[in-house]
Amino acid sequence: MRPSKRTPDEMRPVSFERGVARYAEGSCLVKFGNTQVLCAASLEDKPPPWLRGQGRGWVTAEYSMLPRATHTRTRRESSAGKLSGRTQEIQRLIGRSLRAVTNLPAIGERQIVLDCDVIQADGGTRTASITGAWLALRDCFEWMRSRSIVKENPLRDHVAAVSCGIFNGTPVIDLDYAEDSTAQTDANFVITGSGGLVEIQATAEVAVFSPDELSAMLALAQKGVGELVALQKAALAQG
Repeated sequence: MRPSKRTPDEMRPVSFERGVARYAEGSCLVKFGNTQVLCAASLEDKPPPWLRGQGRGWVTAEYSMLPRATHTRTRRESSAGKLSGRTQEIQRLIGRSLRAVTNLPAIGERQIVLDCDVIQADGGTRTASITGAWLALRDCFEWMRSRSIVKENPLRDHVAAVSCGIFNGTPVIDLDYAEDSTAQTDANFVITGSGGLVEIQATAEVAVFSPDELSAMLALAQKGVGELVALQKAALAQG
């Protein structure tokens, strides 16, 4: 039995609240159980310096965790003067995931920055960030379209992400902290709405995992992302 009493293929309750940041071109507060992330999309009317003159735009991300998002206070990375390797890895993952479903030439020479700030962490902060950031980016693009900055929404598909792992010898989905901290295997899957694989991160934490176990986790992730994409569509339908 999982600590949360969930079945192996059962995700935590997931919710999206759009438009929560008044000044951002797009925003979303995403909750995966007790994990909460505020995602805000900001339009910059110029591309990164290395992309100038190439006729296409860019989507990137910054990720951070509030000091008391965790059980004990974590020092702000800004006060330390540098980003941790974990933070750099996560924000690059978020950026790659969103660019995978974006028509970058359609943006023009502009950049959209997704700020993903973890308000409360209970496992799965990177997967929640990707899933919520998609909605913030979508609303940013709609903001641009309504002002004739772009002709049509540059998003080509949905994208969402979910964690899976081997816990007590069993493949499970959407690990909370109690599971993530003791899992034998930890994995993250980024998948598009049409089922395309964007990225798979899988690590043996305690014991190696088999190809069959990887396949079982992928099947769980595909089911979970299907549920997440349906929830994204439901959030959009609310207007």
